[in-house]
Amino acid sequence: MSAEETKPATTDASAAPKPPTSNVFSMFGAKKEKKEEPAAETEAKSKTESKTGSTTEAAADEEDKADEEEADVEFTPVIQLDKKVEVKTNEEDEEVVYKVRAKLFRFHADSKEWKERGTGDVKFLKHGTTGKTRIVMRRDKTLKICANHLISPDYELKPNIGSDRSWVYNVTADVSEGEPEAQTLAIRFGNKENADLFKENFDEAKKGNAKKD
Repeated sequence: MSAEETKPATTDASAAPKPPTSNVFSMFGAKKEKKEEPAAETEAKSKTESKTGSTTEAAADEEDKADEEEADVEFTPVIQLDKKVEVKTNEEDEEVVYKVRAKLFRFHADSKEWKERGTGDVKFLKHGTTGKTRIVMRRDKTLKICANHLISPDYELKPNIGSDRSWVYNVTADVSEGEPEAQTLAIRFGNKENADLFKENFDEAKKGNAKKD
């Protein structure tokens, strides 16, 4: 035999198969092994979680206490509204004989034109003591007086030209502005029926006031 044949065969380390790595196992769905955390880190982590939990509970307790304290707060109103304020209209001693809705105009001699005074309820008010009847008209919403005068026996309603639902008449002493003032007024209603009823009550009040003079 030759020397080469008797020489023992050597194994090539590089040609030997290697054991599979963890990456190979992961390719086939194998789970990686979890690394155990050192005992010191685990203990520190549990302490941190414990502190965080206790802090959260303390905050919740503080909020509950705050809610309870707020619920016990009482507010006292500065102004007591149990007393009603009485508003006088100077009509307390009078009886409403007739009321109708209308629009009132006033003639201005300086400009020679009619100007609207307001829209609202016209009332015939009869005084309980004197027995005399006056006309009072207030504007809608503001309730400001735009007509306030006794119905004198000398007053006369005249038809407004071109209208069957309005009247024109002269007043010697209307006090709607505070001081007695002579005025020429025109009053217009929603329909002819209301205009006729106004004239009937107007003429009746004239007769009644004439008896009281």
